[in-house]
Amino acid sequence: MKTSEFFWRMLRYRPGLYLLNLLAWTLIHMAPLLPGLLTKAFFDHLEGTHPFPFGAGAIAALLVAAALARIALIYCGFLTDVAFRYRISSLLRRNLLAHVLRAPGARALPGSPGEAISNFRDDVEQAEEATSWSVDTLGLVGFVIAASWILLSIDAQLTVLVFVPLILVVTAAQIATTRIRKYRAASRESTAQVTGAISEMFGSVLAIQVAGAEKRVVDRFAKLGESRRQSMIKDKLLTETLSSVFNNSVNLGTGIILLLAGIKMRGGNFTIGDFSLFVYYLTFVTQLISNVGNFMTYYKQMDVSFGRLKEMLRGASPALLVRKAYIGLGKKEGRRDAHDENGRKEGAAHHAEEEALAPAVRAAPLRELAASGLTYRYPETGRGIADIDLTLPRGSFTVITGMVGSGKTTLLRALLGLLPAERGTIRWNGEPVAQPADFFVPPQSAYTAQIPRLYSATLRDNILLGAPSTPEELRAALHAAVLEEDIAGLRDGLETMVGPRGVKLSGGQAQRTAAARMLAREAQLYVFDDLSSALDVDTERRLWERLFEAKGSATCLVVSHRKAALARADRIVLLRDGRIEAQGTAAELLESSESFRKLWQGEASEDAG
Repeated sequence: MKTSEFFWRMLRYRPGLYLLNLLAWTLIHMAPLLPGLLTKAFFDHLEGTHPFPFGAGAIAALLVAAALARIALIYCGFLTDVAFRYRISSLLRRNLLAHVLRAPGARALPGSPGEAISNFRDDVEQAEEATSWSVDTLGLVGFVIAASWILLSIDAQLTVLVFVPLILVVTAAQIATTRIRKYRAASRESTAQVTGAISEMFGSVLAIQVAGAEKRVVDRFAKLGESRRQSMIKDKLLTETLSSVFNNSVNLGTGIILLLAGIKMRGGNFTIGDFSLFVYYLTFVTQLISNVGNFMTYYKQMDVSFGRLKEMLRGASPALLVRKAYIGLGKKEGRRDAHDENGRKEGAAHHAEEEALAPAVRAAPLRELAASGLTYRYPETGRGIADIDLTLPRGSFTVITGMVGSGKTTLLRALLGLLPAERGTIRWNGEPVAQPADFFVPPQSAYTAQIPRLYSATLRDNILLGAPSTPEELRAALHAAVLEEDIAGLRDGLETMVGPRGVKLSGGQAQRTAAARMLAREAQLYVFDDLSSALDVDTERRLWERLFEAKGSATCLVVSHRKAALARADRIVLLRDGRIEAQGTAAELLESSESFRKLWQGEASEDAG
């Protein structure tokens, strides 16, 4: 999709509202036509050239009425402009966020979270600004057409000279296009780097302190800030230079016109009323020149922002950005397909986009989940998993274990679609799963990551995350996660604020909160990634017992090296260097696998300690 099509689709998002906004600003910009004619009538009346039948007082009253009417129009114009531009920005951010949330976890963001914040904030705002300036520019066209016709009737030579600065402005903007893109791209990139550095620093305070790297981190941040300052200065300087060219060319044209008008007045071809009308209209006509230049600048800068937004999509269709969707304002919206051939193609494309973003459907009850040849290697290191064959019968409890770095978490993430598998197939009841990231969500699957992600919200909100739940269901999830005693000991119970990343909870409490979040959602497959690593032996034992009691028919896939999980497993999958070294029950592997015996003995030593 080209920038022009992206811009056009934004305008078509709410065509009725955009046209209303355009009408409002066209009336606002055309409103000065009446005061100009009244001013001419006033001076002609004073000069005696064309006496006004109702006198000068009536003209003054009409001028006041015209001013009040324009104020009312401006108020309405701001209402329509705000309504449209913030709907556009909300739509872009909503669709961009929806895509990020649907993408596999490892591919959700092309850069750091800080860079993503810059995309959501700055680049969307740039697109919003371009749509807003288009209304001003188009609205002024109506005034210019009417004013030009009036001015041409007074003096064609002077009227033509009005448009000379416009030609200069357009030429200057076209010449500056390449540098506008270059400097805006540099400023956006440097801003994203600074934002990303802030995000990394806030998320790694403890690591920075332990390493004694405070000064180095601050020095690096200062360098990024200086780089941003320089790129922002270049961007701002070019923008202001172009604005200066626009304004000065207007002033130059104004001076020439006023000089020639003075000569014509001395010759008797120009009345004082004509002169006042020409000067009055000239201010608004030249405003179009300035607006055209500003709009072109914003449009070129939007081109850079659109490119950055496309990078966020990671190869997905840019049409996703402007897909009609409900943004929380007014009634829910749907897309109506056009009747022509192009419209049908467009409608089909949008239907496919909606399917891609639609909530997951409920699959048939799980009988067997199988993966064959599953392979994923990290591009940076070449490490990962290779040729994994795995079968999970309904109701089974399977544990994946192995030494650190053997690929346990990678296997889970590749199976669930959080990492894009290079090859291999995943089958649910024998049927291939085309998009694992879309499929393995409730009600098919629920997942708890190795490091729980908690939010600065209440304990209740962290568990439910907006999902509907009855008090009984919530209590059952808390009981299964062995969390009810902890909650009873908290002053505010479930309403306790856990702080950023759950800092007010212990490691075990954070893990069990994540487990409760998963168990609060009905699923056929529960996936635990080293859930019990921060739990004591007794708490872990109770957790598995309650899980089996509450979710007896569910299928469980667990990453663990703890004896409590290994002893309960129907099947243990032992990984080494990203491949399956052995499979079987704990008893079978203790007899046949030296690697498993070492793991078992190491866990026994930890339990004893």
